[in-house]
Amino acid sequence: MAGSGRNRWCVVLACLAGLAGAAGVVLAATAAHKVNNPSLLAAANMLQVHAAGTLALVAVSQWAGARTVWLVAASLMLAGSILFASAVSLSVIAAKSLFPMAAPIGGSMVIAGWCAVVVGALLALRSDASR
Repeated sequence: MAGSGRNRWCVVLACLAGLAGAAGVVLAATAAHKVNNPSLLAAANMLQVHAAGTLALVAVSQWAGARTVWLVAASLMLAGSILFASAVSLSVIAAKSLFPMAAPIGGSMVIAGWCAVVVGALLALRSDASR
């Protein structure tokens, strides 16, 4: 049953990453053709880069040790990039605030996700060394 939950977690992450990547393309097109604002392009890049990173981490989680750590890293990265991009986009396009500190919280979640990648890699290395 635990394996089934993790597989579902992988599928949900992959679906959300696909949507985030698509949203990043939409924001990039909007930045290129409608709203000339570098912040909007930053939001687009954040979504596209971390959607791809999420898919990579989901793939790594299938064969590397410490599978849960890789999925936590992917989740933090994806959720943080979505929060960051949503806050920035809403501010640029609608001149509204999602909630106070939304963009910095999202960015901090992305940083935490990358730190979790380091933890996953070290745990996998330790696991390989003990074999």
